Amino acid sequence: MEKLVDYLVKHIVDEPDQVQVQTVQSGTSVTYEVTVADGDVGKVIGRRGRVAEALRILVKAAPATEGMRHNVEIVS
Repeated sequence: MEKLVDYLVKHIVDEPDQVQVQTVQSGTSVTYEVTVADGDVGKVIGRRGRVAEALRILVKAAPATEGMRHNVEIVS
């Protein structure tokens, strides 16, 4: 799942080599923390948060381990 988030974000931003995705697991939830260059934060969030919401929907819809909740956070 981390590779999916990494792939999607790298194709959205202008500086793909500065994209970092870190997986943080806590109990029954997994959070993918996405770090991008300062100039690319707006592109990942999108107008009114539409791009960020689409990333979250894809991560939640992709087949994952049962009983685990998956989420995406954009870290500046």
